[in-house]
Amino acid sequence: MILGLLKEQSNENRVALLPEIVQSLSDLKVEVWVEQDAGANALATDADYENAGAKVVSRKEVFEKSDVLLQIQSPVAEDIKKIAKNQVWISAFNPLWDTELVKTFLEKGITTFSLDSIPRTTRAQAMDILSSMATVAGYKAVLEAAIKLPTFFPMFMTAAGTIRPANVLILGAGVAGLQGIATARKLGAQVQVFDVRSAVKEEVMSLGGKFVEVEGATEDKEAGGYAVEQTEEYKKKQQQAVNDHAAKANVIICTAQIPGKKAPVLISKETVETMKPGSVIIDLAASTGGNCELTENDKTIEHKGVTIVGESNYPSQMPVDASRMFGKNVLNFLKLIIGEEGALNLNFEDDIVKGTCITNKGEIYNERVKSVIENK
Repeated sequence: MILGLLKEQSNENRVALLPEIVQSLSDLKVEVWVEQDAGANALATDADYENAGAKVVSRKEVFEKSDVLLQIQSPVAEDIKKIAKNQVWISAFNPLWDTELVKTFLEKGITTFSLDSIPRTTRAQAMDILSSMATVAGYKAVLEAAIKLPTFFPMFMTAAGTIRPANVLILGAGVAGLQGIATARKLGAQVQVFDVRSAVKEEVMSLGGKFVEVEGATEDKEAGGYAVEQTEEYKKKQQQAVNDHAAKANVIICTAQIPGKKAPVLISKETVETMKPGSVIIDLAASTGGNCELTENDKTIEHKGVTIVGESNYPSQMPVDASRMFGKNVLNFLKLIIGEEGALNLNFEDDIVKGTCITNKGEIYNERVKSVIENK
């Protein structure tokens, strides 16, 4: 088969496959066609791809000749028109949120796979792009907070007196939150962490964070490790606990999201106004509404002395290693759909292949996406 690697559109600096992964695919007898300058923002030249065995062509040729089309972000409207029924589209297009795009794929009869829907099982860990990219996001979020904060992160004992360490509050102890804890602690900050899932308490404490407990949280083993919608009674307790800790925080890192739903608002406008001047909020949930009521996606604003950064794509700001991690995840997934002699083999008996497939032959294959769309 021919795998077509597309250059990302808009402000995305990553690339789905670096030359080192192209070499691995060539070894599997897959022919890789790469759009010109696809890896330029990730410091991978066309010559690098050619040396790895790829064929560098125009965007038009990639769309016309490829059996499988691959990129990171969702296709733009113009690109959707170019995808043929006999082609397979692979990217991370957030189908639980962007249901209109799913419906468009259905209408066109396109076979699609969304890499952010890979089942969260032990076998699929090597393909989990969400965890890989959340690692980058958690790391970068803390570094940006440290840069924007007008005070030090660590404690300093100096001749001029003692500098107290920064107080960091992290909302959500998923992969991004855990990486945020590790990075903030390495920088010398005191870290407190809130999450509705009691199972993460041990991980938080092992990284040096203090777990903020609020009794009465609803947990669902069927949610695959994600947070779930909470009762109104719990939300009131949660809001009070967050308010109390936010007022003492120098930095808040927001990571809490619920797949397919608007991000829960955990930091109200009133809470922001109780924070110290110079404090920083980094909201990684900005693209789905944000955990802070005042967050604006892709913008940095200031409200009464508090800086609020709405940023959902920190991996694009670290394109080399983020692309490397993403590409390794993609390679491990592609191996499931590459048959003998490099032929395309869509084995829907494989739970990972079926779970990652969103649309095929006019049907929705992913059960969670199907449920979301049916209930809308």
